[in-house]
Amino acid sequence: AFDLSNTVTAGIISATGRPITAGGDKGSGSDISYVDALQTDAPINPGNSGGPLLDSRARVIGINSAIRGADKGDDEGERTRQSGSIGLGFAIPVNQGKRVAEELIRTGHATHPVIGVTLDMQYTGDGARVDSKGEDGKPAVVAGGPGARAGIRPGDVITKVDGVRVHGGDELIIKIRAHRPGDHLSLTVLRDAREHTLDVVLGSASGS
Repeated sequence: AFDLSNTVTAGIISATGRPITAGGDKGSGSDISYVDALQTDAPINPGNSGGPLLDSRARVIGINSAIRGADKGDDEGERTRQSGSIGLGFAIPVNQGKRVAEELIRTGHATHPVIGVTLDMQYTGDGARVDSKGEDGKPAVVAGGPGARAGIRPGDVITKVDGVRVHGGDELIIKIRAHRPGDHLSLTVLRDAREHTLDVVLGSASGS
């Protein structure tokens, strides 16, 4: 911004493992980035995405990715998003970014881990509910996929990943994508008012 190069800002890491989504159409899930992010109050402004987040020893710990803008009311009472830093910046953890970069160099494309289910993104309860059916009428749980092999069923509500609570579909996707294909996860599932613990081996899907 402002044609100012080689600019450094300073701040602290104010949270880790912060689930955020950025870009795309949240309703359809297209082109959305799901990130288990580092949160920082170091000013990140438009145009800074892709720059490094450094620690006090100048080691790269993250890749600046998104900011939370300020809400601004107009004369009609509508709220719009105002650009610029308000002390809520987010960065992709460097290990996650490094894995994707190495895969792109090695194969020419990136993959992300999946459990092979369609989630009901309109579900307003606590947890992530597996939909009753998938896109175009296909099964919500892919036959022979990671979720099916683990015993996940349509209508199940996934409430925890490795013992850590998830409160919605976005959070579940973010927790899954913080891992690698082939990793083992323990999912806590609520089914017919009873909790079940299922072990799933993450599958792989190509990024679009």
